[in-house]
Amino acid sequence: MKPIFVQLQCAPGKTYDVADAIYQTELVSELYSTSGDYDLLLKVYIDEGQDIGKFINDNIANIPGIVRSLTTLTFKAF
Repeated sequence: MKPIFVQLQCAPGKTYDVADAIYQTELVSELYSTSGDYDLLLKVYIDEGQDIGKFINDNIANIPGIVRSLTTLTFKAF
């Protein structure tokens, strides 16, 4: 399993709705409200070799109320 982090910018007044919808998918390991340019930060584990973009598009980015997303991949550094 490979961890990825996704930051989401939500439409005004929609952050709680988006967070509830994400929580209901049961796909995320961790979900946080954040300050700054993005409203939510989530950590997801996906299978090695799985298409990350397709996973995000099919399961996260299509949730109503999301305006923008930023996906960060992780690498084994040490």
